[in-house]
Amino acid sequence: MGKMTYDGTARLVVDDRELAHLQFVISDKLRRREPFTFTWTSPLEEGGGRVAAWINPRAALVFAFDRRGPHGLNPAWLRVLAEAAHSPAGLRLIPEPEADEQAADEF
Repeated sequence: MGKMTYDGTARLVVDDRELAHLQFVISDKLRRREPFTFTWTSPLEEGGGRVAAWINPRAALVFAFDRRGPHGLNPAWLRVLAEAAHSPAGLRLIPEPEADEQAADEF
């Protein structure tokens, strides 16, 4: 399981593959200096509540993966996550769609 820590206080725990896609989308938004809201559910041992974080270029983010090496990225999933990040509701983890055969060559 991968972990993203936000400002040293909020923590997201997800599969490494999910985290790799989130890291790509979040990094892309921050590189463009586009702040956005990211909402996720806390682990049960931390109360299981919902966290809504304002992600901006000054936010301290750490992405920690259990597995070494690259994680194959699904361009269709990246597009859906990026669209969510651009929406008023903000980024949230959306289930992975089928990979686009033509777009799979991009990554």
